Amino acid sequence: MNPLTRLRELWTYRDLIYNLVVRDLKVRYKNSALGILWSWINPLLMMLVFTFVFTVLAGGSSRLPDYPAFLLSGYLAWNLFSASVMGSVSSIVGNSHLVKKVYFPHEILPIANVLSKLVNYLLALPVFFVLTIVLGRNPTKWVLLLPAVILIQLLFTLGISFILSAINVFYRDTQIMMEVVILAWFFMTPIFYPINQVAPEGVTIGNIITLNTFEVQRWLRLLNPMASIVASYRDVLYWGVRPGIDFFARTAMTGLLFFVAGYLIFLRFSPVFGEEV
Repeated sequence: MNPLTRLRELWTYRDLIYNLVVRDLKVRYKNSALGILWSWINPLLMMLVFTFVFTVLAGGSSRLPDYPAFLLSGYLAWNLFSASVMGSVSSIVGNSHLVKKVYFPHEILPIANVLSKLVNYLLALPVFFVLTIVLGRNPTKWVLLLPAVILIQLLFTLGISFILSAINVFYRDTQIMMEVVILAWFFMTPIFYPINQVAPEGVTIGNIITLNTFEVQRWLRLLNPMASIVASYRDVLYWGVRPGIDFFARTAMTGLLFFVAGYLIFLRFSPVFGEEV
């Protein structure tokens, strides 16, 4: 089926997407005493833990003004990405009873998973704004660019989710491997440290290759799109400035390319999912 035709078909299944998102949210908070309040409590607890570790135990990052706000602006974005990806990996296999018995565009499953994580992100976002106001860091006009940054991250996240959910249908150890990859990815993304602190004196690899500060930071942005996305969140939420036009455009293009490539790969293998799961 033509990808554009498939996208139009997705619109006819919008009620199914909505119901799956609602189902995921209900399952997440089912039998929970605090229910939806966990979307506020969880990021606050993680912020306190990381702030204690990197301010009291490790130091260094404590030189940043209002470090809890700095940390939370990146952590919320990362949590949206990691939860979406890890949930999407098993979205096809975990719903094999639907894939086998009922026809619907299979990409609905990773899409619904990502959208449910987006709802959790939006529910947690007020915690950040309350924190910044308490710390005396009022939002600037550039916060209006936040929806654009979220859209870029959604495109990138959906692209990765499409690819991994398709691979996991054929290779079930993808889920296990991604647990290690996501952990490594987390530390390679400037969540609890600013990117300009990366390799302040350069890096020597095996006494042979020496990379200066600019090269390390440049390659970190090129090889890790989440580093650029988190930097954009930080610009509009924490620093209160406009992201660089060229930098923002390149980040948007990267997100779009991953989305298109991931969707095409997913559509290529989607017809045999029913046989494989």
